[in-house]
Amino acid sequence: MTIILSNDDVARLLTVPECMAALEEAYAELAAGRGVNRQRSDTLAGIESRPDALYSLKSMDGIAPKFGVGAVRINSDVVTWPKRGNNQRREKVPAAGGRWVGLVLLFSAETGEPLAIFPDGVLQRMRVASANGIAAKYMAREDATRVGLLGCGWQAGTQLMAICAARRIERIRCYSPTAENRIAFAAEMTPQLRVEVEPVASAEDAIAGADVVMCATNSIDPVYFESWIVPGVHISSIKRPEIEQRALKRADRLAIHTNETKPLHFTTRDLEVPETAAGKGWQLVDDVDFTKLPTLPDLVAGRYRGRTKPEEVTAFINNIGMGYQFAAAGAVIYRKAREQGVGHELPTEWFTEDVHP
Repeated sequence: MTIILSNDDVARLLTVPECMAALEEAYAELAAGRGVNRQRSDTLAGIESRPDALYSLKSMDGIAPKFGVGAVRINSDVVTWPKRGNNQRREKVPAAGGRWVGLVLLFSAETGEPLAIFPDGVLQRMRVASANGIAAKYMAREDATRVGLLGCGWQAGTQLMAICAARRIERIRCYSPTAENRIAFAAEMTPQLRVEVEPVASAEDAIAGADVVMCATNSIDPVYFESWIVPGVHISSIKRPEIEQRALKRADRLAIHTNETKPLHFTTRDLEVPETAAGKGWQLVDDVDFTKLPTLPDLVAGRYRGRTKPEEVTAFINNIGMGYQFAAAGAVIYRKAREQGVGHELPTEWFTEDVHP
């Protein structure tokens, strides 16, 4: 039988610390050459009824033999790039009846059969945070207790869960350009983390005195700048553009998620995609050679030391995701769903065929 799970099911079955543990093990396997990941691809076209938006079909996949699974993550999105304050942002429109569309397909790496199908939203959030949390484990100072958070959206909450799993955090300040958002975010996260989250009126206030600065935005422009760097800080970002290039060059130690520089982009002829334009999104930080930087698997495998001195400035860029993450974390979700009887079972025969493909 193939299990169908909801986002609520995934949220009940997997915690951020569990996701971090699974991914850390998976990164060690990847570093040893015992796992495989396919580079993300984005296929885009215009929408006749929405000149302000593009249709994007995104996919990524990977195989984690140690976990016995492979996974494909697919997103079918209507995407816009509005200006919010001083930054241009990438925003997905919930155009499917007020909802978004993203799926994870989990397969057995021994028989090929589909094991589970579930939305990608909750796991997407957890696997991004887990990567940044694992990086902080290897790169932040051992005595780090204060966090400055830039961004108070969907990704920001699990970023805080991850850093609290990696270090004993005592103080958190958060900033969003929208006052209502940062106030509501702080009120939501304080009881969850059992650490006071203080909303502040500027990015500078958020990062003042912070041992760890976490960027968790949907901006395709920089949100953290060289002039803000202080000795000993660890700077963490969930996407390539967030940290100014000059700030990255100031880091004593810099690691990234993977050496893949950007997704494979496929578009209709002459299509303009804001995040691939000069000076935006994937074209930012083009002076940094991502193909030669140490990666998170290198940190986990001990090939690269994330920090050697307390005063070092360290930085981690979660520059692009991996389908491989969905395989490793998906295996944990599937195992726990089976153990706890969670989800809806459908006949596997519905998803297999007796005709040679």
